Amino acid sequence: MEVIRDLAACPAPAGGSAVTIGAYDGVHLGHRAVIQEVRKRAEQLGCPTAVVTFDRHPATVVRPESAPRLLTDLDQKLELLADAGVDLTVVIHFDRARSQESAEDFVVEVLGRCLRARLVVVGEDFHFGRQRGGNVELLQRMGPELGFDVEGLRLVEIPGVQGPVSSTAIRELLTAGDVVRAAELLGREHEVRGVVEPGDGRGATALGFPTANVTVPGDILLPADWIYAGWYVRPDGSTYATAISLGRRPTFYPEGAPRLLEAYLLDFDGELYGEAARVRFVSRLRGEERFESVEDLVAQMNRDVEAARAALAEGTH
Repeated sequence: MEVIRDLAACPAPAGGSAVTIGAYDGVHLGHRAVIQEVRKRAEQLGCPTAVVTFDRHPATVVRPESAPRLLTDLDQKLELLADAGVDLTVVIHFDRARSQESAEDFVVEVLGRCLRARLVVVGEDFHFGRQRGGNVELLQRMGPELGFDVEGLRLVEIPGVQGPVSSTAIRELLTAGDVVRAAELLGREHEVRGVVEPGDGRGATALGFPTANVTVPGDILLPADWIYAGWYVRPDGSTYATAISLGRRPTFYPEGAPRLLEAYLLDFDGELYGEAARVRFVSRLRGEERFESVEDLVAQMNRDVEAARAALAEGTH
């Protein structure tokens, strides 16, 4: 997949392109349904597929006080778009000036000049441009002049899940700790990425469970404070069954302590400090608890490890 980060370097494909636009946070099953439609139509038209997205969530600029935490960082989003079969992704730098751009100017600059769009496919509730002034109707109004058709797709729904698939719905599930249902909407396990940093050393010395303390960027959404079963993926791609503790360690620290993601890799003995880690959440095991003694905590941790092993043995990664 070709990635364009500067509109001045846009390819303006000679045969045009089939385009979709959006934040694409999570690249979930709803997003993939749109991409699948774009790919199908692009094949019929004999042109490449293109996604227009942004280098940050637009809400971080427009309404930073209520901007959502992200399901994916930019690198992961681009990897997922490539995996979905997109030919070209245009990453637009979103800042205050861009937020003030009219929807009409955006259409002319990006869909017209940059991509020579022949088809634009978006969700039926799609909005863009200054004060969200752009929508499917505006695209349909401008399309004939600029040479593109428009399709507004209904949002994808999954049996047994209330409401359409959306990034907002997935965030709500993760905030409640329901990583299983979140995975159903994502089409994969929720994954966070960060760097393994030194901790207080208690896991290896006092508890007998050396953990990787993974520092995740603050704009990425972590699930609720629970003990989880999951997978830890190292930079070389090797994957380990993992018991994950996400929370504030109430046995050792007072209320209000910083949240910490600790990953105990089953059947692993080695050095992890400083490496870029990927942690995937498969299922939750129990809520976070405060124990009266270290011995009680260690006994529970042993049970957690066995529960994680059993949960992960039921599936594949």
